[in-house]
Amino acid sequence: MPKNGIRQTSDDTEQGFQQQIARKAERKMQAMREEDRGVVFWLGMFGLIGWSIAIPTLAGTALGLWIDDTWPGQVSWTLTLLFIGIMVGCFNAWYWIKQERNHD
Repeated sequence: MPKNGIRQTSDDTEQGFQQQIARKAERKMQAMREEDRGVVFWLGMFGLIGWSIAIPTLAGTALGLWIDDTWPGQVSWTLTLLFIGIMVGCFNAWYWIKQERNHD
């Protein structure tokens, strides 16, 4: 039995199924109405993803070099912050890709 204690009838199930089909049909119609994204859009997206990884990686490396130069120690802050920069950049790229998928 469902959480709310109300049993669904076949009419309720059929209505939910019809609504789901209607939503999918509307999305397909919207996709057909929208202009096809060209090569320039995808090259721009490729560049955005590349820079979203490169900037945090370079920033982490630069900060790590500065810390290693200023306070020498046994730990390599350059490598540590390089790795953290790559992780932040990958998360950032994932975020932009997710936003683009949700936009569609």
